[in-house]
Amino acid sequence: MLVGNRMTKEPITVKADGLLSEAQEKMHRGGFRRLPVVAEGKLVGIITDLDLRAHVGYLERTRVNGVMTEKVRTVSPATTLEEAAQILLKFQIGGLPVVDNGRLVGVITTSDVMKAFLDTMGASQPASNRIDFVIEGDEHGLTEASRVVSRERGEILGIGTYREKIGDNPICYLRLLCGNADQIAESLRRAGFDVLGVHRIGRIDV
Repeated sequence: MLVGNRMTKEPITVKADGLLSEAQEKMHRGGFRRLPVVAEGKLVGIITDLDLRAHVGYLERTRVNGVMTEKVRTVSPATTLEEAAQILLKFQIGGLPVVDNGRLVGVITTSDVMKAFLDTMGASQPASNRIDFVIEGDEHGLTEASRVVSRERGEILGIGTYREKIGDNPICYLRLLCGNADQIAESLRRAGFDVLGVHRIGRIDV
């Protein structure tokens, strides 16, 4: 998965010769903690809410280019989401400008990465179930597990494995969009699968 598919396009920006008060207004209006700084469409820096707090009382008289960070970590639309996530984690930052041929084309944030992760896991659905089990050879592998789910009229939303293992056997999960998860888990057990548990993800009210 690439950054270009998950980034926010046409992000809100601030001009390098603009005032800090303008940057503050845009941050408050959009709920942002940072803004890319541009000059003639090109990224020249970034300004954060910490920069604004450090100049309280002078926002109306201070230019953005006087306090912005000029050396900005960026990614391109072709950067993998995994690499972007590693940069965000390593440097403890909440967002990265996305630059293509020197021009700002988007922003990728921690929230964007988390949403992509949930989509990949099949966990972004408002209500789904996950069954964890141990893969033990072809007889108790993903293909046979899928057959069991199909027989029980379940619909698989996502499949994956965890890094953890039990002995030499990997732990797998099936994300179910529909179907009776408890009944499917019991059918898997009857078929000889080592089912570790059924986990339900409900709707999160904000």
